[in-house]
Amino acid sequence: MMEFYLPIAELPVNIWLIVGMSAVVGFISGLFGVGGGFLITPLLIFLGIPPAVAVASVSTQIAASSLTALIAYWKRRALDIKLGMVLLSGSSIGTVGGVITFNALRRVGQLDLTIGVSYVLLLGSIGILMLYESLKAVRAGRSGIALKRSRIGNHPWYFGLPLRMRFPASGLYISAIPLLVMSLIIGFFGALLGIGGGFMIVPALIYLFRVPTMMVVGTSMFQILFSMSGATMLHATTNHSVDFVLALFLIVGGVFGAQFGARAGRHLKGEQFRLLLALIVLAVAFRFLGDLILKPEDVFSLSASVHTIAGAGQ
Repeated sequence: MMEFYLPIAELPVNIWLIVGMSAVVGFISGLFGVGGGFLITPLLIFLGIPPAVAVASVSTQIAASSLTALIAYWKRRALDIKLGMVLLSGSSIGTVGGVITFNALRRVGQLDLTIGVSYVLLLGSIGILMLYESLKAVRAGRSGIALKRSRIGNHPWYFGLPLRMRFPASGLYISAIPLLVMSLIIGFFGALLGIGGGFMIVPALIYLFRVPTMMVVGTSMFQILFSMSGATMLHATTNHSVDFVLALFLIVGGVFGAQFGARAGRHLKGEQFRLLLALIVLAVAFRFLGDLILKPEDVFSLSASVHTIAGAGQ
């Protein structure tokens, strides 16, 4: 077992465990275009890495793995740069707000609880919605019944808001306002929780904005790359919680896995894509929920201390 000491996290870790774990998450990241932060951050916390260090350090890994996967999608022309720029505009503002909130919660000692509850609520709600939609699509496909689609010209009301823009690569002509609002919210939670936001932005683009599945992953990676790069710089300069030794191990595994994930994504059908992602999101949500509702082991040491104090007072 090869261990290495993390200077910021202030604990030793198994290098191969970190690199291997990051490679698996990097594969999932390249496969689904989700950044991987919603998986790697909880895994690091479960291994004992302080949440503040895990959140800040993972931003570096997300940016690196997103870059390698983005190159693969760029070569396949599965990327809407114009749409990605609009999403990046909103997420940049949200990222700054997320880091400011992160620092404020850390100062008052509420960061760990906020991260746990937020993961349960966000991943649980999004995972359930994705699971419902994907199962419906899979059942329809097996029975040979085509799902009802909206008629041409029959679009959601928010498509017609002001500031309409045309996105030729995705075949869309919609308002940029809902895109900016969505990306701002995702950028906020991305910086606050150490997630690329892909697990939110991918289903949102598919279900809310009807972006073709083949364009969603590459476009998501584009937005994640730049927003997480900004989050890394902000975390490093404002709260000094980025452990660059940990980040280096995460990058090595993440970059390696992301390339294989991007290649595997070519052979994944749209229904399978959404179903697998929904199951992964729900699994992480239930893991966090278990940590929140189960009694901590420290309760025994606490009661022992109380008895000791009581005995001393007699």
